[in-house]
Amino acid sequence: MSIESVKGLSGYVFNIQRFSTHDGPGIRTTVFLKGCHLRCFWCQNPESQDMKPVLMVRKHQCVFCGRCVQACPQKASNIFDGRMVVDRSRCKACGACTSACLSGLRNVQGKLMTVGEVMEVVLKDYHTYVNSGGGMTISGGAVELQADFTAALLQRAQDEGVHTCVEMAGAYSWPTIKKIADHCDYILYDLKHMDSEKHREGVGVPNKDVLENARRLVEEKKEILFRTPLIPGYNDSYESVRAIANFVKNELGLCPADHIELLPYNNLGEEKYGRMDFQGDHPAYQRQSDEYLTELQEIVKAS
Repeated sequence: MSIESVKGLSGYVFNIQRFSTHDGPGIRTTVFLKGCHLRCFWCQNPESQDMKPVLMVRKHQCVFCGRCVQACPQKASNIFDGRMVVDRSRCKACGACTSACLSGLRNVQGKLMTVGEVMEVVLKDYHTYVNSGGGMTISGGAVELQADFTAALLQRAQDEGVHTCVEMAGAYSWPTIKKIADHCDYILYDLKHMDSEKHREGVGVPNKDVLENARRLVEEKKEILFRTPLIPGYNDSYESVRAIANFVKNELGLCPADHIELLPYNNLGEEKYGRMDFQGDHPAYQRQSDEYLTELQEIVKAS
């Protein structure tokens, strides 16, 4: 693709986070894309699942001024019985109410952006990347769902001399994975569970494609770090962590200590479910203790 054709390609983005230090080497800008076909029951970015924009509201802080009610063209916002109510069947996430809210309690997550528009933000920190060994990371959602846009962003960044990294789940066909990986300098790759049925219970699909794509990426000599989000009672047992470490060592021929990162559970995404009027149960967990995390890390080092 030519630079001009790449610049005009569009995709759905829900956040661009500058000065990130946890999504690859150095100081980075992380571009979060919308859309994911997986349904991890612990999802920390529920606003990313649907490709469409979504209205987020901090209702418990509402002062009931009524400006959002007056501003909404769809009549989706109302004050009822001392509570702020949003009729999600009416809401189009148009953003009219976000401008009207003087308390800043409303925001719309997700908008269509071109590669050129995203890169305009990314390149603001070019010298920071050079000095820190950082660059641009694309995350999600699932980057694979917008593979053409992801690949175009990565290609444009490489053309500009920016180090590229992508975080992927790997539960897609190999041609989709390869399209993205061909423009990656570094890959953060999720390994959630080695038991395929447990994997299906946790995210909605078995792990066959995840494991096969991991093998192919290693065969192609891609620089890769496997990351496991530790979910209490699901995959944070000694046995689960040992199985992941054995796969990386015995099946992929890599040193687990150098290629596995265990991510302790965090609850930063839990309040987002309320802001979206999520219907249903969402489990709340406590972060693993430092002592227990050390024990799990020792399993990886000893494998």
